[in-house]
Amino acid sequence: MLVRDRMSKHPITVTASVHIDEALKAMRDNKVRRLPVVDKKGQLVGIVSEMDLLYASPSPATSLSVYEIHYLMARITVQDVMTKEVISIEEDTLLEEAARIMVDNKIGGLPVVRDGTLVGIITETDLFKVFLELLGAREKGVRLTLRTPNKKGVLASLTGQIAQMGGDIISLGTFLGEDPTEGLITVKVAGVPQDQLVEALETPEMKLVDVRES
Repeated sequence: MLVRDRMSKHPITVTASVHIDEALKAMRDNKVRRLPVVDKKGQLVGIVSEMDLLYASPSPATSLSVYEIHYLMARITVQDVMTKEVISIEEDTLLEEAARIMVDNKIGGLPVVRDGTLVGIITETDLFKVFLELLGAREKGVRLTLRTPNKKGVLASLTGQIAQMGGDIISLGTFLGEDPTEGLITVKVAGVPQDQLVEALETPEMKLVDVRES
């Protein structure tokens, strides 16, 4: 799956000359936490987060008068607080690569560009939705987590057994275990009772860690 498949294609944007109170209002009105900053041609020139704007705003404990606060706020623009060295990606970036970039750089969103022009944005919320899809969180079934050895054929054996029982695999994921010689497999199955799945799948090689209806 590529970024283009899950990005927001018409993100809310601002220009660098917008005052920070206007930018903050745009965020709150549209329930977003970051705004790409573009020029008149739609070229990406920066990004501003809600935290950037709040840090630039006077503290509620300030001794300034209402008039002084208004005067100062009116002088601060997005240009003054935005991040200018923006980490961005292209539409054909792999979704997992986008997630890696976010984690490695500790950021919650990535503007998506085509030849420098903003065409979308992908955020941690978009990735959480994909995570829900991958694990079949919105579909009913029996969810099993098994600890298995890291060797060829284990996954094929597991799915083959489920198929023989007439089960429908809703989701399947593989994860690292605490021991490098082992891994975890999480599978969600419909069409087979829980007790039958447990009896068939738990073997000396595959240890059942968790099972539940969800």
